[in-house]
Amino acid sequence: MVNQKTTAVRIIPAIGKKAGETLQFGGLLGYAPIMKVNEYSCDAFINRGGRIPAPIHSFKN
Repeated sequence: MVNQKTTAVRIIPAIGKKAGETLQFGGLLGYAPIMKVNEYSCDAFINRGGRIPAPIHSFKN
């Protein structure tokens, strides 16, 4: 979270590009850097059960 707002990301496949290169979308859409995506699975964490609590807002002044 940044400035009490959740952030998000969109993953767009860039076939033929390598990490560190730039992808041009053209026109007003701009460009984006190519970043490596984590190749490890989170299945072991998810299969533990339980839940991930919501962010705590009561610590703010």
